Formats: sequence, C-alpha cells, structure tokens
Amino acid sequence: MSNDQIPGYTMGEDSVQEASISMEEFEQLKQSVMFTEEDEEYLQEAGDILESQIDDILDVWYGFVADHDFLVYYFSQPDGEPIDEYLDRVRDRFGQWIRDTCDTPYDEAWLDYQFEIARRHHRTKKNQTDDVDAVPNIDLRYVIAFIYPITATIREFLDDGEHDSDKVDAMYHAWFKSVVLQVTLWSYPYVHDGDW
Repeated sequence: MSNDQIPGYTMGEDSVQEASISMEEFEQLKQSVMFTEEDEEYLQEAGDILESQIDDILDVWYGFVADHDFLVYYFSQPDGEPIDEYLDRVRDRFGQWIRDTCDTPYDEAWLDYQFEIARRHHRTKKNQTDDVDAVPNIDLRYVIAFIYPITATIREFLDDGEHDSDKVDAMYHAWFKSVVLQVTLWSYPYVHDGDW
C-alpha cells in the first residue's frame, strides 16, 4: 500500500501544522537521547530488514493490545465496543510509522508529523482523522508505557540471521532511541504550557 492509499496518513501535506519546537530544539532533544548520525544509518538498515515483516510485527503489537481490555478501550465506543474499522485504519498508519521511524534523516516534515501524531493521541484531535466516536483521549501513562513493548519486541525481527549480534544490537538501540525521542515529542500536548 502506497503512502497516498493509507487512510489518514498526511505526512508532508499542507494540512499538517508546523511543529511546536524549532529544529534547533529538536537537535538538542536528539542529543539528549544520544541519537547520532550513526543511529540514522542503523535505522535505515533496520528498515530494510523490517519492511517484509511489518504485518508480523503489527500482529504482535495488536495481539498485545487485544490481550488488555484497558488498552482496547482507547479504540472503542463509549459503551466499550471496539471499533474494527478504526483499528484497521490505525494499523495501516502504524505500519507506515515503522517505515517512517527507519526513514532518516528526520527533517522538518517528519518533525511536524510527530506533533500531528501527538494531537491524534490527545483530546485536541483524537477521533477526528477517522471520524469515529471512540473515547476522546489516550492517557499519557499508556503512551509512555508502550515504549517498552514496541521496543522489546522489535529485536527478534531485527535478528534476521544475516547480521552479527553487534550489528543487531546497534540497530535495536537506534530504534529504542528513536522511540523514546518520538514519545517525548508526543507528550507535548499533555503538558502545561511552559512545563514541557
């Protein structure tokens, strides 16, 4: 599925607002998580490995969510009934998110889109992209907590048998840094002005 066929995927489009921080601030944030140009190279290699496994990765992540009613809740109607179409549309974008995570360097369009993703988790824009009547906000604690499952589970997919353990570790740590970086950006709308 090409980018323009993914429902609600708008990276690089005029409809996406500018990021709430400058590129200079973003560079400082990358330094704070020790994210380097070498990590960018490792992520690009990781992307080559993960591309053919994206559906399998999403099966693992969606299985994890499905096993926990309190996570399914965020994709459900107020009466608790999961919205299948919503889950499917988010899944397509989640697959593209894997590609975008590995597609570096992270430019202004990428940074702008992280703040769009943030708003789509937060009550400022949740449900609008897919025009659904789901609960209005994903609580920040679960956005942060999800760092571990989407990091820990990626290593086995990176270990394709063609790279030595040091290279796999390097790709894994680059992924980990990127996920922490992104979730930090996603936290922006949840934080009081002047506190982020």
